[in-house]
Amino acid sequence: MENGTDNILRSRNGAIPQMPGSDRGPDPGNEQQSNGGSHILSNGEQSDRIQETADGIIEADGVISKKMQLKRKAEHLKNDLLRQFDSQVSDLVDHLLEESSSLERSSVPAAFSPPMSDRERAKLGHFRPPHGEGKHFTNRRSLLDELFEVDHIRTIYHMFIALLILFILSTLVVDFIDEGRLVLDFDLLVYAFGQFPLVVCTWMCMFLSVFLVPYTLFHLWAQSQSGSYGHPRVSSLLLGSAFLLYQVLGLGLLPAYVVVTNSLPPASCFIIIIEQVRLMMKAHSFVRENVPKVLSWAKDKTSPGPAVPQVSQYLYFLFAPTLIYRDKYPRNPVTRWSYVASNFLQVLGCLCYAYYVFVRLCIPQFRSISLQFLDLRAMVLCVFNSILPGVLVLLLAFFAFLHCWLNAFAEMLRFADRMFYKDWWNSTSFANYYRTWNVVVHDWLYYYVYRDFLLISQKRFRLAAMLFVFTISAVVHEYILAVCFGFFYPVLFCLFMCFGMMFNFILHDRRKGPIWNVIMWTALFLGQGVIICLYSQEWYAQRYCPVKEPSFLEWVTPRSWSCQTGLRTD
Repeated sequence: MENGTDNILRSRNGAIPQMPGSDRGPDPGNEQQSNGGSHILSNGEQSDRIQETADGIIEADGVISKKMQLKRKAEHLKNDLLRQFDSQVSDLVDHLLEESSSLERSSVPAAFSPPMSDRERAKLGHFRPPHGEGKHFTNRRSLLDELFEVDHIRTIYHMFIALLILFILSTLVVDFIDEGRLVLDFDLLVYAFGQFPLVVCTWMCMFLSVFLVPYTLFHLWAQSQSGSYGHPRVSSLLLGSAFLLYQVLGLGLLPAYVVVTNSLPPASCFIIIIEQVRLMMKAHSFVRENVPKVLSWAKDKTSPGPAVPQVSQYLYFLFAPTLIYRDKYPRNPVTRWSYVASNFLQVLGCLCYAYYVFVRLCIPQFRSISLQFLDLRAMVLCVFNSILPGVLVLLLAFFAFLHCWLNAFAEMLRFADRMFYKDWWNSTSFANYYRTWNVVVHDWLYYYVYRDFLLISQKRFRLAAMLFVFTISAVVHEYILAVCFGFFYPVLFCLFMCFGMMFNFILHDRRKGPIWNVIMWTALFLGQGVIICLYSQEWYAQRYCPVKEPSFLEWVTPRSWSCQTGLRTD
């Protein structure tokens, strides 16, 4: 019986392994007890092992899940670090480029400027902004001058010239077919620049007043800080009020009054109003940059008298292609008059280009569409048909003014810092586009509006400062268009304040890649189409539907909203 039981137990449990390290064999007297105990321990070990295996599987799943979470967190952290690193490296590289450009450059092309003397090279290191802040001027070329040295980029310039030739040929052929002769008159340009002698006289009066009034008021104020003319605070109040009154009335209202009362045509209006805004910005910069130096002298009095700029320095600043005042600027040793002539010729070429764009693409379209009732379909077609002339006008205005005109004056004055714009066409965000499109105006807005706003608010309202900059820019742009066109139609103001602000936050600097550049250009094209379409409709509506009894309400109400309906009823 016992042997049968032993056999059954052995068949169930198999061989019992010996404990390691034991040399003794099994005890014959206790074999049955040992086998029974081994059977019980073996079942316990199996259950423990099964439990351990299940726990191990659950624990392994938890470890894998934690590893996946850590991996995802590491990927997000990696992307954030790469973006921060890319931004910091870009800022560092830009800073290093600006710093290195102030050093002696041995690789300056001879075509740009002749070799400088040691004295002139030494001067380039002294054009630091006052008190270690503000814009730093240095010797650098315009970006297009460098790009045009590349044959591939030069070909794009040649393509625009070929397009101008085609515009001229198409106009001549159509005129020859219609009239039977070649019509070579530029009646649109003659009309746009009408009453030019009055424009010249008005500009001379503005310039002489800016040359005399701000400098004289500042000189008197600087002398009053030394105690020569009574109490300094009373003098500051009186002279400061006189300067503000001159900015608002003498330089602000009088030129606009001349434009409105004499009904100057658009191009003549643009000359006066843009010069008015430019001279006001220059006068503000001159006072803003020199007042802290006089106040610093009045506090320390390290010299016998305050450091007042010379008349020649102020006169040079009034003509220099910058809105930031400095006592000295980096200058080239010679003037290349052939370069000056070529830039002025290119300005004339851009004017002819714009003339043919309006004659061939704008006037035929809007002269007929303004007599029709505009529904949604007609409005959409109008906007998309206006994109091509709008973009051409935008590029022509950029090239004619920001490149050719400013470079011509910079060359005549030997002004060495030619960074009037940056590579705005590569922008992947509207924030970067606003900074790089017009560097001259952007610098003025940044240093005298944005930074001064933060200085007054102790750097607590950055969003409000940005909104303030957008508002000033939008108001000034709309003021220029309203005075020059003779009607108030705040299309550009709405685009600035609504879509401009929205795109500034949506298409921000973190947007990288070609797709964002495509989106930026698409939005820019649509904006130009809207501007050309709506302003052209309003221009013709003002001619076709004149107001019988002018009033302020009629002046601020767009005529194009009711003109087509009235013509259709008639």
